Amino acid sequence: MIVLTKMNQEKFLVNHLQIECIEIIPETKIVMMNRSYYLVRETADEIIRKITEYNAKVLDIHRMIEIQDNR
Repeated sequence: MIVLTKMNQEKFLVNHLQIECIEIIPETKIVMMNRSYYLVRETADEIIRKITEYNAKVLDIHRMIEIQDNR
């Protein structure tokens, strides 16, 4: 899950695996797989960075667990 900010400054969590696409209109529009959408303050690049960082953390945790299990 990544933290995004709605246009009214409200923070919320999004399951990045449920994002279908990101539209760049004057705002950034996150379209979910169920066709609902959110207008957010973050740019597309910021959202991609957040997803990348989240995935890297998950992979690091997985790698650490594998190393500990192999001992």
